[in-house]
Amino acid sequence: MIKINWIIGMMLCLYFTACTEQKNDTEFQQLADAYLEDYLQFRPQYGVYLGLHQYDGKIVDYSKATIEAELNQLKEYDKKFAAIDAKKLSKTAYYDWKMLVSSIKNEIFQIEDIGVYTKNPMTYSNIFDLNIYVKRNFAPLEQQVKSIISIEEKLPEIYKNAQLNLQDSLALPHIQLAIDIAKGNASFLENDLVVALKELKDTALFNQFERTNKNAIQALNNYATFLEKEKLPKANNKYAIGAANYQKMLLYGEEINLSADEILAIGLRELQKEQAAFDAAAKIIDATKNPVDVYNEVQKEHPTAANLIPDAKKNLEAIRQYVIDRKLVTIPSEVRVKVEETPMYARATTTASMDTPGPFEEKATEAYYYITPVDLKWNAQQQEEWLASFNYYTTDVVSIHEAYPGHYTQFLHLNASKASKVQKILGSYAFIEGWAHYTEKMVIDDGFSNGGDALQAAKYRIAQSGDALLRLCRLCVSIKMHCHGMQVDEATKFFMDNWHQGEVPSKQEALRGTFDPGYLYYTLGKLQILKLKADYQKQEGKNFNVQKFHDAVLDNGMPPIRLLREMLLKDEKSWNEIL
Repeated sequence: MIKINWIIGMMLCLYFTACTEQKNDTEFQQLADAYLEDYLQFRPQYGVYLGLHQYDGKIVDYSKATIEAELNQLKEYDKKFAAIDAKKLSKTAYYDWKMLVSSIKNEIFQIEDIGVYTKNPMTYSNIFDLNIYVKRNFAPLEQQVKSIISIEEKLPEIYKNAQLNLQDSLALPHIQLAIDIAKGNASFLENDLVVALKELKDTALFNQFERTNKNAIQALNNYATFLEKEKLPKANNKYAIGAANYQKMLLYGEEINLSADEILAIGLRELQKEQAAFDAAAKIIDATKNPVDVYNEVQKEHPTAANLIPDAKKNLEAIRQYVIDRKLVTIPSEVRVKVEETPMYARATTTASMDTPGPFEEKATEAYYYITPVDLKWNAQQQEEWLASFNYYTTDVVSIHEAYPGHYTQFLHLNASKASKVQKILGSYAFIEGWAHYTEKMVIDDGFSNGGDALQAAKYRIAQSGDALLRLCRLCVSIKMHCHGMQVDEATKFFMDNWHQGEVPSKQEALRGTFDPGYLYYTLGKLQILKLKADYQKQEGKNFNVQKFHDAVLDNGMPPIRLLREMLLKDEKSWNEIL
């Protein structure tokens, strides 16, 4: 009788615990849904990307009052989520809560401490994306054009507000890049966008678009002129966010408590290790030459400017099939990516990128693998340097990163997974880029495309190692720039010395570092995934399966890897051991 009563008592306890947990989850979910709705109201174009088309044609005015209202709202949500007793939530709700808390603090940090709307003119150069309305057929063309018109009508007001929001003196690299991007966007509106809408049959609607488009182009050009005349003469060299803000960036963005200097020490050690791997591959290719000379010789095996895009497609399908045959990770869709040139407006800051459909997109499932072509205005040496960076071996490594099993596979899993709405909307920079960078080494380590040929394998290895050196340089430069005063010219030289590429791509990477300190996350995320993999393999023992591990990594949204450790590892003591 005592045993029966004990069992009944335990059952009642579990029942009431479950009921309490369900009630707490319901209340939390209501608050989470309210936050996400408000979050996307201020970021409607992200909502469009996600596939939530109630946001089509919307854009906020970015006035001081609107930005201030958003900041105040974020602070209110910060208080509300902080008041929740997370221990009383289910596991899924708990993970959502952690992501929301970090996201809100990061948004406040970006507005208040980083000054995304007051210190960085690039924010406004890239404030809108009309490309999605012509690249993805999620609505009839007439409806897409109406969305374009609705956004373009607001651009003159947005750029007036931008001029009012920006502080008097801005960082020189940011001004120069903002001018280039604004002009690139104006060129896109004037040329590519008009051509893309040539199939529109409604003459009256097209005429309305032309009038609105003309005004939008003028607004962008006026913004570029404003920056040239008003901001360039007053430019400063203060692009560093500083050590204190760097620590906030790590904590709020990735739940990382390590100091920037501790991470830099790890990065410098990894840089030495990667240089050794680079040298070892070079020795296999030609032991009589300096490793950098060997690398330069390998890079001469590249396509012409005209063949850059066609040749990028060459092994894409073979890479995909290799991943499937080797059971490295599940690819949950037959839909293929389209390899195309990077749009003009994005070429100032992009070499290669993946543009994927959002996790809630049901109709327009097109995905684009963009590669930036040679700029024909460059001199012969600059063009050769650019093409060398897209040699045949490196191009395959880039395809692994961007498509299979990198970013495209990553987002196919996200779209198909049972991850929560929070997990599909909010994402970790280190998780997203760390996974893609991790796959480069993982696939090459597995033996892709060497066929037992040691020379071929070494060429792929030196190409993969070269890309790893790039990401390691990003980590080191990011911290040196933003915490230790490194300048653009010094950063350019650091890339040239350690990445072994020419001045043009090295300068571009250095400039990116001035506005994207988070590009350290490529390497940092990769290292965290390697650590997680080793710990997960130890936990699973003989039951470890690499495909199972990779699928588990990709089927839990896009969380900070520190949080992913909680999801996959049973030993709580190991959760904070991220590296």
